[in-house]
Amino acid sequence: MPAAIGRADGEARIVAARGGRLRDLYQRQPCRVLLPKPAAGEAPTAVLANLSGGMVGGDRYRITIAAQDGADITICGQAAEKIYRSTGDDTVVDVSLTVEAGAQLEWLPQGTILFDGCRLRRRMVIDLAPGARLLAGEILVFGRLGMGEVMRRGLIDDQWRVRSAGRLVWADAFRADGDVSATLDHPAGLAGGRALATGLVAIDAAADLLDGVRDLLDGAAGPDLQAAATAWPGLLLIRLLGPDPAAVRRAFGTCWAHLRTIVLGRPARLPVLWHI
Repeated sequence: MPAAIGRADGEARIVAARGGRLRDLYQRQPCRVLLPKPAAGEAPTAVLANLSGGMVGGDRYRITIAAQDGADITICGQAAEKIYRSTGDDTVVDVSLTVEAGAQLEWLPQGTILFDGCRLRRRMVIDLAPGARLLAGEILVFGRLGMGEVMRRGLIDDQWRVRSAGRLVWADAFRADGDVSATLDHPAGLAGGRALATGLVAIDAAADLLDGVRDLLDGAAGPDLQAAATAWPGLLLIRLLGPDPAAVRRAFGTCWAHLRTIVLGRPARLPVLWHI
């Protein structure tokens, strides 16, 4: 009898403390946490890597990040994550971010590429204490456009939940099942978009940034990109959508570099790995 195909059950847990110390670090393959020396002006940085090279149906991944009182940390991805075609099972990813009072957390993966036929269920849960600062983002790319591939069928179930002082303050869900291309192309869906970027700012004065961010988006977004921002007490949300993932990434990076200076006091640039 052929051997059963093993499925990944990866996990990474990071607890950052004041002064750049790690209070806890746990990793289970294929998840790996790398700790490069931060560049001048940057906070301590942890890089998340997937040693398997991508995720397939049946894989489960759990990422838990906690920034304790006074901690300051950047979490970024080694490369864009790839969700491969599934033969039926779902790929499940659970991400938990906790930011305590007086702490700062920058969460910046390099994006997620969804192959045609993949089945992704991902849940992001963010818990914020009063006085916490968070800058979190993600880019979804629907197919390997460089290979002439568009995601046509499969499942995307991508959910965000943000709680402040234990109270739910924002919930967002993007779901397409079966004929995904119908959602991507529908005028009330993504209207032909092939990349969708989301950026979330959590600071007390988030609403004060709205006009400046909208001006920035107007300057960064090209003629084929759609960009918008909205804010409410303590949170600011930006979205970029377009047919060219590279253009979406560039515009997102321009806005991100600006925001990380205002929100986190870091240099107006993207982490080094984003330029490799």
